[in-house]
Amino acid sequence: MKNRVSQIIPLSLFAAALLALPAFVRAQDAKTDAPPASDQTTPTKPKTHNTIPFHGKLGAVDASAMTLTVGTRTFEITAETKIFNNGEPATLSDGKVGEPVRGTYLKTESGKLEAVTVHFGAKTGEKPKPETSNEN
Repeated sequence: MKNRVSQIIPLSLFAAALLALPAFVRAQDAKTDAPPASDQTTPTKPKTHNTIPFHGKLGAVDASAMTLTVGTRTFEITAETKIFNNGEPATLSDGKVGEPVRGTYLKTESGKLEAVTVHFGAKTGEKPKPETSNEN
């Protein structure tokens, strides 16, 4: 029995080595086909839109200066600014002082706030807040 086991062990090790050999050869081939590490470039990330959200009550609209004021911030309106009133396309003059306004903006290198999107009115699908009464 001991003689039989001593014959089986080397044969099984040899068979395992033959089975594992193709995997080792493929791994070495893959390493030699890869370009040197200095030639590899890091994958580029897609550009993110660095827009910043804003919301509040519309404080002022100046159609001649193409600006709108929300709280203490004044946003410049450009030709690329997309303006909506209750979900429909609109113009700057459609904004009414005191109504809710929200949107996104970019801060320019010069420090100005450039509006990207402006939405006048309540959010689409948003229910108006119920009036609270103090009757008890």
